[in-house]
Amino acid sequence: MSDATASSTNAERSASQAETILEQAEAALRDVEESLRAPNVKKYDLEELIGSDGPPEKVSIDLLRDVQLELKIELGRTRMSLDEILQLRKGSVITLDKLAGDPVDIFVNGRLVARGEVLVLNDNFCVRVAELVGSDAI
Repeated sequence: MSDATASSTNAERSASQAETILEQAEAALRDVEESLRAPNVKKYDLEELIGSDGPPEKVSIDLLRDVQLELKIELGRTRMSLDEILQLRKGSVITLDKLAGDPVDIFVNGRLVARGEVLVLNDNFCVRVAELVGSDAI
C-alpha cells in the first residue's frame, strides 16, 4: 500500500468518525429539546410550602424572644500603644475620633444597622435610634 493510499484511507476514517460524532451530538440535542417540551413538567406551587391555611394573620414578637443577638454601640475609635493603655487610671480621658453630638454606630452581630444619639435619662446613658442604615450602605 502506498503512502498516498494510506493517508487517503486515514482521511476517510477521520471523516467517518467526525460524521458519527456529529450525528450523536444532534441526537443528544434533540433529546434535550424534547425533554424541555415534556408535558410531565409540573408548575411550582408556593402554597405547598406554607400549607393550605396560609401565614398567620398576626405574628408576635415572641417568635424572636429566644434569639440571641450581639448588640454593640460604638461611641468612637482611637489607636493607643500598649504603654498608653497601661497608664490608664480611673478618671483618665481617652480621645475618640468622633465629636460630642456625632451619631454613634449601632452594630448587630457585627453589621452596622443603625446610627443613633447618646442621651442621659434618669442618670443612665441610653441611645435613641435616629437612622436605620440600608443594606446597600453596609
